[in-house]
Amino acid sequence: MKLLKIFPFCIILFLFSCNEEKPTEISGTNPDISTFYFIRHAEKDRTDPDDPDPELNQKGLGRAMHWAEILNEVDLDAIYSTNFNRTSMTAAPTSVKKNIDVQYYDPRILDLDQFKKDNLNKNVLVVGHSNTTPEFVNLMLGKDTYTQISDDENGTLFIVTIVNGVATSTRLVFNCNCPD
Repeated sequence: MKLLKIFPFCIILFLFSCNEEKPTEISGTNPDISTFYFIRHAEKDRTDPDDPDPELNQKGLGRAMHWAEILNEVDLDAIYSTNFNRTSMTAAPTSVKKNIDVQYYDPRILDLDQFKKDNLNKNVLVVGHSNTTPEFVNLMLGKDTYTQISDDENGTLFIVTIVNGVATSTRLVFNCNCPD
C-alpha cells in the first residue's frame, strides 16, 4: 500500500526531471550569433568650417562618455572606427572602459564578407558618420532599410544581430543631456 502512494509521486518526479533538449543541442551545433552596435560620431567642433577633420566639441565629448555608459553592460569584443578625429574621440571612452584597442576601417574599401567572418560570434561597436553608418547597416542587412542620418543627429544607435546568417536590426535614439 505504501508503494502505491509513492509510485505516482515517482512518476511525476520522473516526468519533470526529463529535460527537453534545445534544437541546437540536438543538432550538435550552437547558433552563430554576431551583434553589431553602429553609432555616428558625437557632435563635432564646427568653429572652423574649412577643417576637414575636426575634433569633438564639449557636447560631443559628453556624448562620447554617454555612449560608454550606454554600452557599459555590453560585452564588447571589438571596436571599429573610421580614422578621423571625431570618430576616434567618440570611440575612445568605450575603448578605455572596455580595455579594447580601436581598429580603423575605411568604409570605401571594406570587404563585408571578411568583416562578418572576422567578427563571427562577437559583439562589435562600429563608429562612423551620418552617411557611412546607415550604409554599413544596410550592407549588413542586405537591403536598403535606413537613409542617411541628419547632420545634427548624433544619438542614433543601430543594433544589427546576425543569427546563422539572418540579419535583423533595431534603431534607437538616445538624447544626451550633455553640456554645450
